[in-house]
This record gives sequence, C-alpha cells and structure tokens, in this order.
Amino acid sequence: MQPFHTHTGKVVPLYRANIDTDQIIPKQFLKRIERTGFGQFLFNDWRKSPEGLPDPSFVLNQPKYSGASILVAAKNFGCGSSREHAVWALADFGFRAVIAPSFADIFANNCSKNGVLTVVLREDESVEIARRASEIPDYQLDISLETSTVRDQRGLTARFQIDDFTRHCLLEGLDDIGLTLQRHAEIAAYEAEHPIPPAWKI
Repeated sequence: MQPFHTHTGKVVPLYRANIDTDQIIPKQFLKRIERTGFGQFLFNDWRKSPEGLPDPSFVLNQPKYSGASILVAAKNFGCGSSREHAVWALADFGFRAVIAPSFADIFANNCSKNGVLTVVLREDESVEIARRASEIPDYQLDISLETSTVRDQRGLTARFQIDDFTRHCLLEGLDDIGLTLQRHAEIAAYEAEHPIPPAWKI
C-alpha cells in the first residue's frame, strides 16, 4: 500500500449528500477479479448519458478538473453496500483523499486499507472548499497526515482528527497483509515449532 504523508493536489467538488457505493462503482462492473481497472467506471451512471456518451455537465468530465486527486463531497459519503470496489475505483482514477463532513464507517475503513485518506471536516469547512474548487481555476489543497491539517494558498487552514492506528497504517503504508508480515519472524518461529500434521497435507 502506498504510504500517505503529505499530498498536494487539485480539488474536484461533488457536493452531494449520501453518495452511495452503487453510484461510485455500479454493480455491473464488479466482475473483475483484480483491483485495477475500475477507475474508468467511476460514477459511470453520472458521467455518461443513457446512450453511453460523456455528460459534459458532470464535474469529472469537465477539463478544468482533469487530473484532480482530491474529492470534496457532502455528508455520509460512501454509504450503501460494503463493496471495496468503490475505493478501488476512486484510487484507480487517481484520488488520494476524499473530504467530507462524514463518511460511512465501512467505506472509511476500506479507504484506510487501500491508502486513500478520508478527511472529516466541519460542514462549513467542506462547503467552503467546494465553493473555492468551483470558482477558483486549478484550486489545490495541501493535506498533511503528519500534522492533520488541510491548507490552501489563500489562507484556509482546517484541522482534522484521525485515530492513531489508522494514522500509523497510512503513514507506514500498511494494509492488513503488511501488518501481518511485520510479525513474520514470530510466525516462522511458531510454524517451526508446530509442523503441519501429515494428515493435513494434500
């Protein structure tokens, strides 16, 4: 997992409440067996018309937001089903962080296990960031996990809270497998003392 220390990136505003995972990555695209390649289907039903053509009114289709790596949304982002594919799609599209007043718990947990930072700010702070991203060309934010701050070059500074364990894992780039492998020596020692019974071997 890619560590997250500090990140500077362009912000795209998608300020809607209760954006669910079925909108982030619709169910018909969950057939892939790998984690990559989901970015092209991110917000597919909003990005495309019924005829399959790009909808120019949707923010991710607007050239001014090309290359954005920070998404700002309204409350309860990532609600709905627990599909981890939603985070895979965001990450594959290029997002490193999502800012919102609140997140669905399972979605936020999935983000932390895939190197995507969920930044919880007050609603007025999130609204102001969305406003600036809408009105200021190439609006960028600096997000520091080391200091738990969000800043821009126009005087905005906001602090966010994150639990120590999640912060540690993101800073070190540790997913569940990475955490387990930190105990490799102890696991190897245990396995050496407890050989697999012959009856269990195939």
